[in-house]
Amino acid sequence: MKKHSSKKRPRTTTPPKPRIDYAPFWSRALAFGTDIFMIGLPITLLTMALFGYDQMHTASGLDVIVNAPKAHTNPPNPIASIVQISLFLITYVWLWHKSGQTPGKKLASIRVIDAKTFGNAPYWKLTLRFIGYFISLITLIGFFIGLLRKDKRSLHDLISGTAVIRVS
Repeated sequence: MKKHSSKKRPRTTTPPKPRIDYAPFWSRALAFGTDIFMIGLPITLLTMALFGYDQMHTASGLDVIVNAPKAHTNPPNPIASIVQISLFLITYVWLWHKSGQTPGKKLASIRVIDAKTFGNAPYWKLTLRFIGYFISLITLIGFFIGLLRKDKRSLHDLISGTAVIRVS
């Protein structure tokens, strides 16, 4: 007959999830609007310096998509468009990865995190989030989905596995 040890094995418990205060829609909208000026204006000025002032008066990508007359008379320079979007992508993804915050998000006291680990999101998720912005823009409803969700995540957050939280 075997003797059973009277020692009890310690129970392994998973640590509780940290309390997350998700950023509301209006804080996110304020941050996005601020970033359009604080990040967008310098990138637009740099693009204008590289490709000339006339480049700013060409048709937009949206004009090309909807086949507007302006797209036929004054088509955009595809190289300038690629450079401008690439600069936006690099800037946003780098800032999100570095601290989770762009200047607008810092002003609004919010930051982007990985929705599963609650830490800084990896570059690939942040790149997917940036691409998701365009999907949210095209559908327009993508930005407003967060108003209907408890975790306030928009379409681009759901696509990329990220979330935006308040920071103190």
